Amino acid sequence: MAVINGILKTDLNGFILKNPVMTASGTFGYANEYNDFIDVENLGAIVTKAISLLPREGNKHIRIVETKAGMINSIGLENVGIEKFLSDKVPVLNANNIEFIVNIAGSTVEEYTNLAKICSSNNIKAIELNVSCPNVKTGCLEFGTDDKSLYELVSAVRNEYKGFLMVKLTPNVTSIESIGIAAEKAGADAVSAINTLKGTSIKLNIVNGKFYKTIVQGGYSGAGIKPVAINAVSRLSKVLNIPIVGIGGIEILEDILEFFAAGAEAVQIGTANFTHPDISQNLVFELEEYIVKNGFNDLTELKKELRA
Repeated sequence: MAVINGILKTDLNGFILKNPVMTASGTFGYANEYNDFIDVENLGAIVTKAISLLPREGNKHIRIVETKAGMINSIGLENVGIEKFLSDKVPVLNANNIEFIVNIAGSTVEEYTNLAKICSSNNIKAIELNVSCPNVKTGCLEFGTDDKSLYELVSAVRNEYKGFLMVKLTPNVTSIESIGIAAEKAGADAVSAINTLKGTSIKLNIVNGKFYKTIVQGGYSGAGIKPVAINAVSRLSKVLNIPIVGIGGIEILEDILEFFAAGAEAVQIGTANFTHPDISQNLVFELEEYIVKNGFNDLTELKKELRA
């Protein structure tokens, strides 16, 4: 196993990580669920499953559909709620020395600000605003597709929360630049991009000449969205002064390097965790080995060369 020796140190606007590899919200559980596969402490951070004020049961219909180049999920933000997260999950994270970012989701500005207050009072040092989930009926995506609404939301959260604030952006917009600029002006410390694309799966079954259809609408993720994600990161990097965390279709080391070349300072691994539960840790080790093998002093120098 590789030894994390400091060359991968990543500074996200004052939020310091031992390396730039995180896991994406909704793909890694709350805390140490992956301990049977990896040493979670080796990751830069995990981004928790989305947390709401009250527990949510999520959607009742089919929740996950595999596609040729990824998957569609319609989970509906099922979660234990902030109270149980703080009492049951945070102690596990702290006991295992796991760096984490709490993904928070709401339907109203008030819900988001209340969550921010609770996180602040419980010394949660980093949150990610989920303003871009396409598989819930209210909230989230409603804020993430309008720059004025997003500005008001992020400003309200910023007033209540002084820790590291990252905003997760949706690709389901005309101008991701204007959305990113709104987040930055409102006080975000970083943005993460992208969340899932809107997708629809239709499964057909014919019986006695009659078609029966199973239709699932939700968020499309996986390898197929990588070009869209890299495009978004590249566009954002030209207009923002805050760090960008790249998300979308990362499966191998070359994918991470491409996100760095586009302007990302760190990355999140999502869908690939389901098929290769050790992938995030392996990519940390591979990135460190790549830097050493190719004669770079550290991650900063590697990024500089990739962007030259």
